[in-house]
Amino acid sequence: MVYLFLLCLIPKPIKDIINVRSEFMKDKILLFIPGYNCEKQVVRVLKQLDKKVMKYINEIIFVNNRSTDNTEKVVLEFKKESGLPIKVLRNDENYNLGGSHKVAFNYALENKFDYVIVLHGDDQGDIHDLLPYLENKEYQKYDCILGSRFEKGSKLKGYSKFRTFGNRVFNIIFSISVGKRISDLGSGLNMYNTKIFENNFYHKFPDKLTFNCCMLFAMSYYKHTYKFIPITWREDDQVSNVKMFSQAKVTLKIAMKYFFNHKYVLSEFREKPIEKYTAKEIKK
Repeated sequence: MVYLFLLCLIPKPIKDIINVRSEFMKDKILLFIPGYNCEKQVVRVLKQLDKKVMKYINEIIFVNNRSTDNTEKVVLEFKKESGLPIKVLRNDENYNLGGSHKVAFNYALENKFDYVIVLHGDDQGDIHDLLPYLENKEYQKYDCILGSRFEKGSKLKGYSKFRTFGNRVFNIIFSISVGKRISDLGSGLNMYNTKIFENNFYHKFPDKLTFNCCMLFAMSYYKHTYKFIPITWREDDQVSNVKMFSQAKVTLKIAMKYFFNHKYVLSEFREKPIEKYTAKEIKK
């Protein structure tokens, strides 16, 4: 009450300066959208970026992992029509999903972003699930805000009971492995404080889908603070790149290795080590 009373006594020009300074000191947030052959879905993802969302986003990078369809074209067309601050990057090689994350994390560090949000380009997740945490600034309390399909309050649409059961089993296995409660091994909506990336721990992580599993190892090993949040998740016309049984085998293997030796997270996970993950900006 005292603060509000004193604020009323401040002349309007000074109030304006305070408001401008407050706006200037906002966190610098990057939105990273990875995409591969998602021309039918990616425009729906970009249409999620309304005024409520863009209030918190400084820049958007769409990282095209060498798509063979018209994904890149439709993103460029949307950029032109919408006027959104979208930068389209094309990986110099097919780096897979994990490699695209490395391109984005490197970009965030090089351009001094405070946070990076990951939103997959296949329109399975909804960025509005993150809005409450942006609005009340709760994200600032954690190194990682992780979208979970299996938190209380999450909504799954078109997701089979068999896959749901399998994911829950692996959540338990990983919880035991890392010694922390894990409710999702990797959804398409996450937010990270870029300070945790400064030692480049992620560089040797797999370029394939198990990248997110290794991020959980890092969260445990480096004692990153985190919060799983409920999200809405749907499967409509998306094409899954997950080969279920082979993926499960690999995931179980790395979980067991980390359980017996936490320094396993420092290993070289890549089949083909790459010195630098590079991408070119595509303007038209």
